[in-house]
Amino acid sequence: MSARHADAMAGLWPSYGLTVVDGDRTPLDLDRLFGRVAPRVLEIGFGMGDATAAMAAADPDRDYLAVEVHTPGIGNLLALVGEHGLTNVRVAHGDAMELVRRLAWGSLDAIHVFFPDPWPKARHHKRRLIQPGNVRLLRQVLRVGGVLHCATDWPHYAEQMAATLAAEPGLAPAGAAAAGRPETKFERRGVRAGRPIADLMFRRTE
Repeated sequence: MSARHADAMAGLWPSYGLTVVDGDRTPLDLDRLFGRVAPRVLEIGFGMGDATAAMAAADPDRDYLAVEVHTPGIGNLLALVGEHGLTNVRVAHGDAMELVRRLAWGSLDAIHVFFPDPWPKARHHKRRLIQPGNVRLLRQVLRVGGVLHCATDWPHYAEQMAATLAAEPGLAPAGAAAAGRPETKFERRGVRAGRPIADLMFRRTE
């Protein structure tokens, strides 16, 4: 971890950080976490956090709860939070679905799953985040009208995502535009490799 990231962790983690503990089912009070009542966005797997910081800066009326497992990305996002004075970001370290299980149903305005690990080998597909059981939980924590926005640069995963999302009762396609989504490092890598970018947006209808 760089000195910049270490300084951000030391200075900002106590106020902006949240450790996700496996098996902890204590309900997470988002109003208390953010210190206000506002629409909330869950960012799952934010990488180095550049896109998350950009979206939060452009969208100050919504709160962004960003969860990641890799500490360099957490340090970088916290550094960006400090450098840009972002008060509407909280950073969680740990398993995203463990965090989701602590959220109240209908508590989120949107969920972003941008370029999750594709686990390209067939024997690893069961590790992919977008699976029926996980999608059911994600739908439940969205408010009616809330949007689940997924993006990937792996065509096979895009097909699986589309089929899984379409099969979930209470979700309906909400278009496939990437409007308002900053380009991510993983997206640029996919473009350089010649892989197509797929954005899948589904809205909770019930």
